Amino acid sequence: MKNKVVLAYSGGLDTSIMIPWLKDHYDCDVIAMCANLGQADELDGLEEKALATGASKVFVEDLRETFITDYIYPTMQAGAIYERQYLLGTSFGRPLIAKRQVDIAKQEGATMVAHGATGKGNDQVRFELTFMALAPELTIVAPWKDDQWTLHSREDCLAYADEKGVPVAQSKARIYSEDRNIWHISHEGGVLEDPANEAPSDVFTISSPIEDAVDTPEYVVIAYEKGVPVSVNGTPMGPVELLTQLNALGAAHGIGQVDMVENRLVGMKSRGVYETPGGTILYETHRMLEQLVLDRDTALLKQRLAIEYAQMVYDGRWFCPAKQALDAFVQSTQKNMTGTVKVKLYKGNIVPAGVASKQSLYHHDLASFSDTDLYNQQDATGFIRLFGLPMKVNGMVGRS
Repeated sequence: MKNKVVLAYSGGLDTSIMIPWLKDHYDCDVIAMCANLGQADELDGLEEKALATGASKVFVEDLRETFITDYIYPTMQAGAIYERQYLLGTSFGRPLIAKRQVDIAKQEGATMVAHGATGKGNDQVRFELTFMALAPELTIVAPWKDDQWTLHSREDCLAYADEKGVPVAQSKARIYSEDRNIWHISHEGGVLEDPANEAPSDVFTISSPIEDAVDTPEYVVIAYEKGVPVSVNGTPMGPVELLTQLNALGAAHGIGQVDMVENRLVGMKSRGVYETPGGTILYETHRMLEQLVLDRDTALLKQRLAIEYAQMVYDGRWFCPAKQALDAFVQSTQKNMTGTVKVKLYKGNIVPAGVASKQSLYHHDLASFSDTDLYNQQDATGFIRLFGLPMKVNGMVGRS
């Protein structure tokens, strides 16, 4: 019986030619696995193409709801943002795909898992760390890093596709390298490779450039239950419907566009343009509710740990013990995160327009300038003396 390999398959040139390449070089049956994370029309005809290319079996699975509830929401609840701007749209998609590959490998009796990520990017790490954490007994095949892989250019890949009878789609008019799911779309390459170039307006595919965004502000109300968004403008929605709705609202107003130079895990800098319209609205409204509900010490600790959480997600350490410990902390902070947040969307801006929660720690009597039985202003004198004592002693001895 032949060995089996489960390949993370997208239907693009690279993973399409990997099906015959794996069969030739590893004498194995290739099981193609494609996860629907919200790539839109990129999934059309994928199963037929994989089978025609030589796959023995194909799995095309709709994992959008799992993606949102088990990967997006925990990261959003953590407030994790990589290098202050990137909302991790590609980063947390890869562990889910890799996990499903492992599940299918166990189900189908495969001994190998494979991916099409190159040796220069972050995705190779995200795939392989997940494989190692969940199924260390499986052999990892990464053709781009394999000594037997002799296809080092697009021309080489096209020639191999022609030799093996692999159908290749016509070249896209768009020159950018893009990754899309229900959370975001990323753009790299072309004129974006030079950080001195302004991103042209044709980069944006799911949201309007700011100058073309609608001229009328729009109010949006999002309700949360224990840190999970459950309705938009009073209409209860499931995760997929809710994020789809927020994407449409945010896109019309040019919300969530990021242009940044980031530090890749492998040591180089890269420039990317991201569109995350609905996700940016969720991050901002969730943060606004936390300001009302979380106590000061918890909020500060959470803010510090958010940086560590983002680094773990970006680096592909989704299934490491440290992240699991952080997840437990984050979930403990969400138990009182129930309330509504109202914002105004306009020309790329998310403007606060009201937040309310029965679990609010905002006390009007305390916050007002009026005296109250809850607060004696004279108490502040002794407090400041003790709080500032180390600074006073430092000043007494003349140390700067």
